[in-house]
Amino acid sequence: MEFVAHAAPCMGAAFTQLSAEFSSGGVLGAVPAQRFVFVLQGELILELGAETHRLSECGFAYVPQGTAHTFRAEADARAAIIEKPYLPSPDGERPQVVIGNEQEIPDVPLMGDSALRVRSLMPDGPAYDFAVNTMTYDPGAALSMVEIHVMEHGLLMLEGGGIYRLGDSWYPVEAGDFIWMAPFCPQWFGALGKRPAKYLIYKDWRRHPLECESCRLIVRGFRLTG
Repeated sequence: MEFVAHAAPCMGAAFTQLSAEFSSGGVLGAVPAQRFVFVLQGELILELGAETHRLSECGFAYVPQGTAHTFRAEADARAAIIEKPYLPSPDGERPQVVIGNEQEIPDVPLMGDSALRVRSLMPDGPAYDFAVNTMTYDPGAALSMVEIHVMEHGLLMLEGGGIYRLGDSWYPVEAGDFIWMAPFCPQWFGALGKRPAKYLIYKDWRRHPLECESCRLIVRGFRLTG
């Protein structure tokens, strides 16, 4: 297996995001953190004790921290991997394993704009301390405002391309590019070209910002990789 590390605590992020290249027989074992895996190409087999789940392209799985598991490839495959130490819910509610396929999730117009659609891949509840969504923009569609969030983001371009504003700078992006955005970094995106633009985006969620190491150490920042 080979990995590309896009974001990690040693870079200032409070999470780790990787792109993983599985060869035939490649195995990814458990880590001391919660994990989200999104299949970019090929197929992965998730083994959870006696349970086995096949994840095809656009399939995903969330595995809570402390859950024994492996991801295995029978042929070449690629996946996006997000890992983060779990911050317990104040009410003690525990997260559960989540398995699905992005293509089977209904999309929702963002702020009523049908040209910009969101699919939520993680449950919305206090047990979960981060969210992962896909966002799809029709050609020419754009966010309606420059956004500033207390959350940090990891963004992987999946399809198409466009222009991303980060702080006071503007960057062309296309499929395969990755952006890490620290808390409070001004951000905006507009799709360019003749095909829709789509990205996978992570954000920490439902916890007080003082619990997040990156929020204490970084006021503004971003990193762009391709």
